[in-house]
Amino acid sequence: MLPLLSGYPESVVAAAREALAQGRVAAHLARVYPERHQVRNDPALYRHAMDLKQRHLRNAPVLARVGYDNRLQIDQRALGTLTAISRVQGGQLKAKREIRVAAVFKDAPAAMLEMILVHELAHLKELEHNKAFYALCEHMLPGYHQIEFDTRLYLTMLAMREAADKAAPADGALSAPAPPRAP
Repeated sequence: MLPLLSGYPESVVAAAREALAQGRVAAHLARVYPERHQVRNDPALYRHAMDLKQRHLRNAPVLARVGYDNRLQIDQRALGTLTAISRVQGGQLKAKREIRVAAVFKDAPAAMLEMILVHELAHLKELEHNKAFYALCEHMLPGYHQIEFDTRLYLTMLAMREAADKAAPADGALSAPAPPRAP
């Protein structure tokens, strides 16, 4: 029922399920993450990612592009991606690295966008999701694990709202049919 929260202990998932059912999640997240970001377009996202990279990963490979991507599907658990596109130039093999962030993060709290960027930047040093990877994420963004959980909770809440909106009939769909016109 809550695919973005799979892997967490059942007690945590049960508490999240209850909070979602009672509608407490939005208020909780607004209280914990009141700050919205101003990173609305790809050039601003690139600058923001490069600032993070310069602060924490000076010797990491260069990024060719960082941008929002409308095609990343949250339901497939792709919140962001780091790709390397290899091309032969002359006699050398060159790799251009790109970070793509799901467009849903344009409107997310600042800490959640930061968490996605930190996660993808950490892949420049550590390819696998292992202990060293998560230690690097925590170093770059203290409280990383809690922000990741809250991001998954936020995305679950958005998905549930979207599903409810799709299931709800359009305005007036449940109202009585209009009376026939008089001749």
